[in-house]
Amino acid sequence: MRKKDLAIALEKVPPFEDPDPALEQYPTPANLAADIVFEAYAAGDIAGLKVMDLGCGTGMFAIAAWLMGAGAVTGYDVSSKALQTAATCAAAFGAPIELKQADIRDIHEGADTVLMNPPFGSQNRNADRPFLAKAMECAECVYSLHMADTLPFVKRFAAEHGRQVTAHKIYKYDIPHTFSFHTKAKQMVEIVAVLIR
Repeated sequence: MRKKDLAIALEKVPPFEDPDPALEQYPTPANLAADIVFEAYAAGDIAGLKVMDLGCGTGMFAIAAWLMGAGAVTGYDVSSKALQTAATCAAAFGAPIELKQADIRDIHEGADTVLMNPPFGSQNRNADRPFLAKAMECAECVYSLHMADTLPFVKRFAAEHGRQVTAHKIYKYDIPHTFSFHTKAKQMVEIVAVLIR
């Protein structure tokens, strides 16, 4: 599958129906997810492997991994509403993705690759740390999204866990007006996709 075709397919993944600001439930744009997962596929980190999507939301990364030939895909989220949407979406794709409700700290499963768009810590300070720690505990290869200005922290945090950020890429991300505290129709921020090995 070409990256363009992957992005088109991922446009069918629905957004959150009733997003929770405390969980920082923002959608991962289809083109951004396609770019990251296609890069992961090209690096040999997807096809035929076990992939986990931590904080999977409605299933964007999980569906993308399955479309690119992952051998097994599991999505974890603490939100039952998000998982219901993800299950409906996976069924529409015919994707045999396993979805599990769990707090990030209660996951004790391993994988080859973790894909995730964790909370950025904008509402709950340091909310991304448990996700990063768990991802590195679960897999040798982690693709994760963060606010671009936190890249130095992510590099330090990975180093403290005996790992390193081996690649990163900056994206411009339009956050849509989602919650009552948003004052603009949309706001552009810079986010960074990191590869940790």
